[in-house]
Amino acid sequence: MTSYDALLLISFGGPEGPEDVIPFLRNVTRGRDIPRERLEQVGEHYHLFGGVSPINQQCRDLKAAIEADFAAHGLDLPVYWGNRNWTPYLADTVRQMKADGVRRAAAFVTSAYNGYSTSEQYIEDIARARAEVGDAPEIDKLPVYCERPGFVEPFVDAAREALAGLPGDARLVFTAHSVPLAQPGRATYAAELERVARTVAERAAPGTPWALVYQSRSGPPSQPWLEPDVLDHLAELDENGVTGVAVVPIGFVSDHMEVKYDLDHEAARRAAKLGIAFARAATPSTDPRFVALARELIAERSAG
Repeated sequence: MTSYDALLLISFGGPEGPEDVIPFLRNVTRGRDIPRERLEQVGEHYHLFGGVSPINQQCRDLKAAIEADFAAHGLDLPVYWGNRNWTPYLADTVRQMKADGVRRAAAFVTSAYNGYSTSEQYIEDIARARAEVGDAPEIDKLPVYCERPGFVEPFVDAAREALAGLPGDARLVFTAHSVPLAQPGRATYAAELERVARTVAERAAPGTPWALVYQSRSGPPSQPWLEPDVLDHLAELDENGVTGVAVVPIGFVSDHMEVKYDLDHEAARRAAKLGIAFARAATPSTDPRFVALARELIAERSAG
């Protein structure tokens, strides 16, 4: 039983062709007066992959997996999908939900942690979309889930698998998107990441040294962000004679562009240059344990 009549999957969005890259980056940086030259520099990351971010297809796959999970467990809820920064835009999806007669929806966000950009900003996105549509369905953002078994357990298995093919002195390096130190909720975000990293490390490889580092910072050099950066940490490990590293992107639910470029491309190249064996652990993506989180959170919220 549930008091909801739909699930709304909300994500960041990403370009799906070369012509989308600059308009998408303008959406991401709206209000920040970023020069076009800088957008073009960042755009080159996308062009390495044909101008296509993996995130939209991952959302399609996750939506289909959630629908199958709902059907298998007798939960008769339609699943909608809307993005913050690219099509399908959240307001357009809310408009469609209204037209379909949806009255009250649960929102499952593809961001696992507390913090402004990881949680509160999505609540603002929902409010803005509902105001744009007018007389829109009620939309209830489900709680963050970073410490839930459905999120943690896939990382435990993935970290163990990544370590398996590395030298015996290999280290675990947990990564997440950096945020400015001045950002609201930064301390909570960092504390949750620390707890998740510790849990995964203790369960995947007890006794293996590990560290929590950050990646993908995008602000000016004068603005302090969460550190250390993953590339700097790799250099430090090299100086200490470490010959292998398993990078576990615990800040991400799937292989976003930050994972594909910043880790699979940039960090892997840096490790190779340093002579460090490198393996990147998989993200939860459509692991059945992760997929089931949407249904579990709906059941708990409906019961409580």
